[in-house]
Amino acid sequence: MTHNPRKRFGQNFLHDHAIIYNILSSLQASPEEHWVEIGPGMGALTTPLLAMGLRLDVVELDRDLVVLLKDKYSHEPRLQIHSADALRFDFSSLVNDNQKLRIIGNLPYNISTPLMFHLLDNAPCIEDMHFMLQKEVVDRMCAAPGSKKYGRLSVMMQYYCTTELLFEVPPESFDPIPKVMSAIVRLVPHPQPPVLVDDLHKLNRVVTQAFSQRRKTLRNSLKKLIDEDAISALNIDPTLRAESLTLSDFAQLSNLIDDQA
Repeated sequence: MTHNPRKRFGQNFLHDHAIIYNILSSLQASPEEHWVEIGPGMGALTTPLLAMGLRLDVVELDRDLVVLLKDKYSHEPRLQIHSADALRFDFSSLVNDNQKLRIIGNLPYNISTPLMFHLLDNAPCIEDMHFMLQKEVVDRMCAAPGSKKYGRLSVMMQYYCTTELLFEVPPESFDPIPKVMSAIVRLVPHPQPPVLVDDLHKLNRVVTQAFSQRRKTLRNSLKKLIDEDAISALNIDPTLRAESLTLSDFAQLSNLIDDQA
């Protein structure tokens, strides 16, 4: 049974065996673990994951692919196939015996960011995540303060987890061939938040506001939220731009606006 990739689902199927080997080698998977694969496609990673002897749930939106997968793995008792939209799927429902989930996926570029934040809403039940993403997105997720790629995605993602770019994946590793370079990223949720934040919505608000006008200084980009003198009182220079601030700086600023927001 074959399947033609569908553009509306952002389908680009991985077929490069060398890349698949590199991904599997980086996972350090064990038979006793519970894995979840998002967007299994036609099973390029599903089959070798099952060969490791682990328990696997897969979440697939394309109903035709669900039919293909059910036929292909009909005699595999360690696999559960969920016909669902990963953006709305309750991943915490898969947890048994308090065993944390390990998650993997070749994510469609058009939903990758909201999907990762949806998953991070369930961070307490997740051990780690390995994703194939557009390299530009991975670069932004992993960027450090002072980098041109450092922005809202960097700050918010690093609040939730440690981020690590593992390796790049060239376009010709997929069918159809995308127009961009891809990369594998590892995300490990923090056991405890790295900084004290009173309200995540306010952290997101400050970060979004600061980077929405990233060429402006903090005194100008945040003037509707925080007084310049209040910024200075935190030992943060109000003449700096957002890209110069650390996660800790943004946390302090967000806690400052509790009574003003």
